[in-house]
Amino acid sequence: MGHFDSVQAILDFAMSEEETAAQFYRDLARKARHPAIRHVFEAFAMEEIVHKEKLALVKAQKLLLPADDMIVDLRLSDYMTPGDALEYQDALFLAMQKEQAALKLYQDLATFVQDSSLRSLLLALADEEAKHKQRIAQEYEKQCPPEQEKGDHP
Repeated sequence: MGHFDSVQAILDFAMSEEETAAQFYRDLARKARHPAIRHVFEAFAMEEIVHKEKLALVKAQKLLLPADDMIVDLRLSDYMTPGDALEYQDALFLAMQKEQAALKLYQDLATFVQDSSLRSLLLALADEEAKHKQRIAQEYEKQCPPEQEKGDHP
């Protein structure tokens, strides 16, 4: 089981994940059949880059607890998801998993900060990831409607 040995390592990991997520959404946008869905995924990609920039600013300002004061032992697998060439529906499902992992990361990271405004920023990022997940779930439900049971046909 992997772990983070400093808050800086958490931030580095989170920034890397945001960059990976942005590329994932750019790829998903290219696969989208409908322009409206393409636009949604392109917007998600841009939002992930904004998240990365916010995290870089936090890291540069060193607003978190110093690593010497705290060792963070979080399981990397809690925040990682597999990523390969996927079909559109599979990509939507993976996107939901990625958003859930990002949401959990920001919620957990918020527990390690001293500054209340920084905690608010991290929780706001978690909220944005939750909104992404909800929008992706709605698209997934459109693409993969629940199967009707045999008795449901007229």
